[in-house]
Amino acid sequence: MRIPFILPLLTSALIALSSFAVHADQLSDIKKKGEIVFGVLGTDEPNSFIDPKTRDYIGYEVDLAKAVAKHIGVKPVFKQLAVAARIPELQQGHVDVLAASLTHNKEREAQVDFGLTHLVTGSKVLVKKSSGITNVSDLAGKKALTVKGGTQGPNLLKVVPTAEIVTFESTQQAFQALQQGKGVAYINDEASLISDFHKLGSANKDYVILPQNLSIEPLAFGIKKGEVAVKKAVDDTLRSLEKSGEAEKIFLKWYGPDSRLKFPSRDFKIDTDKIEG
Repeated sequence: MRIPFILPLLTSALIALSSFAVHADQLSDIKKKGEIVFGVLGTDEPNSFIDPKTRDYIGYEVDLAKAVAKHIGVKPVFKQLAVAARIPELQQGHVDVLAASLTHNKEREAQVDFGLTHLVTGSKVLVKKSSGITNVSDLAGKKALTVKGGTQGPNLLKVVPTAEIVTFESTQQAFQALQQGKGVAYINDEASLISDFHKLGSANKDYVILPQNLSIEPLAFGIKKGEVAVKKAVDDTLRSLEKSGEAEKIFLKWYGPDSRLKFPSRDFKIDTDKIEG
């Protein structure tokens, strides 16, 4: 007598599972709509920022993202995100992939999947020379400014537990706050910090970047959990760029000796999604 009631339930369960399986293949959805939406910061030179002439997004991660879109055969679309909003926007499906200076760490592996590491940098500290601070340890009990939702503040607290972390919605707001005297130190990824330092122009003579690295930061594209096909498309693209030498060219374009940052060389390869710690 119970069979008539059980069959509809089983049918509904099978339909639900089938629907889940269809929607779990995000890459198919991307191909159907003909575009892939990348979440970018848009304020983090040279990874992603706005060209003052064209108003288009440009940068190291933007070039890598365009290569991924070309590999898939779709149009790249870029959506600007706040640092703290990156992972929620990905999880909620508002963007397909994060190309937003996202540090790959163990804590975040529970929230998102990561592509191959495409940049290795570190967190550093910028201070005014007049502050008298010459070492990271001098920040004990002092205000350090950084972006909300990033790894920089926690990294400093691991080294100087008594530092007072003050966060802002963007790195540029935190950088401006340092110039306004709202704190004694500004923390950012090394590459971005060097870029900000150069933005000071002749005033950079009044500032200094402390020599200590707070941490090693492997940056990677963020991918929604379980989207194996999207991750494969990202990783295959990056491996191809590395093998062809194009990855080196893109790095030198934005980070090399002729760029604003003037890094002498690239000391990493794009070949792994594994991290230490």
